[in-house]
Amino acid sequence: MRPFLAAAVLCLSLAPLLHAQEAPTPDMPPPASDAPAQPLPTNPMETLKVNVNLVNLYFSVRDKNGYITNLHKDDCQIFEDKVPQTIKNFTQEKNLPLTIGILLDTSGSQMNVLPMEQTSGAEFLKDVLTPKDEAFLISFDINVNLLADYTNSPREIQRAMDKAQINTGAGTGSVTGNGTPRGTLLYDAIYLAAHDKLRQEAGRKILVILTDGQDQGSQETLKSAVEAAQKSNAIVYVILLADPQAYGSFGMGYSGAGYMDRLAKDTGGRVINVGANARKLQAAFDQIQDELRTQYLASYTPTDLKMDGSFRALNVSCGKEYKVQARRGYYAMADPLGDN
Repeated sequence: MRPFLAAAVLCLSLAPLLHAQEAPTPDMPPPASDAPAQPLPTNPMETLKVNVNLVNLYFSVRDKNGYITNLHKDDCQIFEDKVPQTIKNFTQEKNLPLTIGILLDTSGSQMNVLPMEQTSGAEFLKDVLTPKDEAFLISFDINVNLLADYTNSPREIQRAMDKAQINTGAGTGSVTGNGTPRGTLLYDAIYLAAHDKLRQEAGRKILVILTDGQDQGSQETLKSAVEAAQKSNAIVYVILLADPQAYGSFGMGYSGAGYMDRLAKDTGGRVINVGANARKLQAAFDQIQDELRTQYLASYTPTDLKMDGSFRALNVSCGKEYKVQARRGYYAMADPLGDN
């Protein structure tokens, strides 16, 4: 966490953040800090992590009829900064362990939609989480709160989600570390979830953000939030819940959709706009489940081997008739996990 964020996010306790630094093996929950060292990885995905020069790229492919699930290595091409790359490994990863971060907007504008978020979000995790997967829950409003740390128990996440409450900070005079009035610390929450919770995790990682996309008072920016997600190799899905009545009562205009679209597309995810409709919200979670079951993982050693921290633009093509959903690039960092 950046030093200047400390005052803004006191509710995100130190113990969970330290917990996040312990990268688990993909098929086990994070070990306690005093746990014995794990044996060297033996499955193919873990072996890939040993090679620090290997870039792992998760993506899904669709046509007008739905997701394509029968592609092979020779069917797709990867370009890094417009230079073609040689794909070394190509698999469909529907059974690979998954780490999910749920970010729940509990600011005043979400007052009328929070109950359906809690219900649908809990159902989503019950359907998706398996014993080898993990999830955590963060709420954000005038603060950023870790409501549930890593667990593979949907019931534990549901209990935490049910306790979430709208917090407008009315009458508290709450301010951020630089004296700016707090509002909705969306970008701070994304940064913390990506940088402090997901960056040291291995395997598939996604953030599901339930929000209207409006930020007020964050010390992070949209740019730094996107970078944090890209550096952690997390795919971001935004379920956009914008209740028109809320904006009328607060005298606010709405402008969050465009920012969330950039965040999602830059990380290989997408925005699903559900308004304030419970049926559409459930359908949105179903769509995310479908994508997770049809993702591919392509791995390659880049032709440019310099780990200089520069941004490398990515483009994936699997044929003109197909639409590929993948992150737009990565930062060439010297990452001990090789999870570029």
